[in-house]
Amino acid sequence: MKLKDIDTKKKPIVVIDKSLDFFNDKVLFPDKLAKANEMLKKVGLPKLNRIK
Repeated sequence: MKLKDIDTKKKPIVVIDKSLDFFNDKVLFPDKLAKANEMLKKVGLPKLNRIK
């Protein structure tokens, strides 16, 4: 599919830079990740309130 084939009024065009693959599997902020994991252990994930 080419860019001209996409209806730009309904779908945004997003181009992903392949050079960002360098950051895959790397922790950029290890201290913040450790703090977030500790909070998740204490509090847990929020429950979803689904309306039926």
